[in-house]
Amino acid sequence: MAILKVSRLGHPVLRTPSQPVPKDAITTPQMQRFIDDMVETMREYDGVGLAAPQVHVSAQLAVIEVTHNRRYPGESAIPLTVLINPKIVSMSKKTIQDWEGCLSVDGLRGKVPRAESLEVEAYNRKGEKVRFQAQGFFARVIQHECDHLVGKVFLDRMPTLATLTHLNEFVRYWQEG
Repeated sequence: MAILKVSRLGHPVLRTPSQPVPKDAITTPQMQRFIDDMVETMREYDGVGLAAPQVHVSAQLAVIEVTHNRRYPGESAIPLTVLINPKIVSMSKKTIQDWEGCLSVDGLRGKVPRAESLEVEAYNRKGEKVRFQAQGFFARVIQHECDHLVGKVFLDRMPTLATLTHLNEFVRYWQEG
């Protein structure tokens, strides 16, 4: 496995809609290795999610996992989830505004409104179609990663930049706990 280079805000790959992954490519050794590399990269940088465009690959693929993450203390555990060609089928009308950061927008946080819950459909790493509901932080992370797949970052979803803060100031003044 390998740690991949994370693309940073300003790189065109982050603003370009990504391409669907062909179903027959999902279980190939190359794709499985790429998924493993994405997981390792996400863990190395203490991320809770990572989309393929964030590692310079224009593919509709995201990995998500939360296990005692120091960047998001207090969030419930989320088992390793691989989403290939994800589609958000439905979202709750109720939104919650909460803090988000991004490995590609390193060092900044801001409050973003997101649907409280959603239903998503995707392929898993075995090439099986899955459909499930997610709520709270898990739903937030899915929406964040799906945004990356269509060329958006969390800054695009902020209704105002008034809450945009450097990470050190976030920890000093805003982080609870």
